[in-house]
Amino acid sequence: MKAFKILLVFILLVSCNTPRAVYDYDQQTNFSQYNSYAIYQDLRTGLNELDDRRLLNSLENQLQQKNLSPSENPDLFVNVYSEEYREPNRSSVGIGVGGTGRNVGVGVSGGIPLGGPETFLRLTFDLIDAKRDELVWQAVVDSKFDWDASPERRQATFDAIVAQALKGYPPKK
Repeated sequence: MKAFKILLVFILLVSCNTPRAVYDYDQQTNFSQYNSYAIYQDLRTGLNELDDRRLLNSLENQLQQKNLSPSENPDLFVNVYSEEYREPNRSSVGIGVGGTGRNVGVGVSGGIPLGGPETFLRLTFDLIDAKRDELVWQAVVDSKFDWDASPERRQATFDAIVAQALKGYPPKK
């Protein structure tokens, strides 16, 4: 029973930190025609150089798992950019005072926030048809991000973000 409770808590914690992805694509595009890719030449992700390398490492591994190979003359260009934002922590402790007397109820309550705001990273992945120079597929992924995490933890975070982003490629029509 104790193991079940620990497993349940673990599942709840892990499920709250998974990246959320939204996909969009050109419905007229035949995605089976794409076999190769290249990272966009003027890539400006908005991340530092070390995180850029971590992100590109994850991206290249995932693209190769999707049967896309790097090329000097690619079918697709890949562009990635990021945005950091903060949301207030939704956890709070409620305090209330109430009273009743002769069919009259009075109550006052309020919430005290726990912790500070949470930092999120929004990464946008664009796949651009190299011949037509048109955006054909896009994923936007929002994920909690800890700027104080260890390098290993950051790599794991980027691996999860990229895997979630490319989960929707190629699109199922």
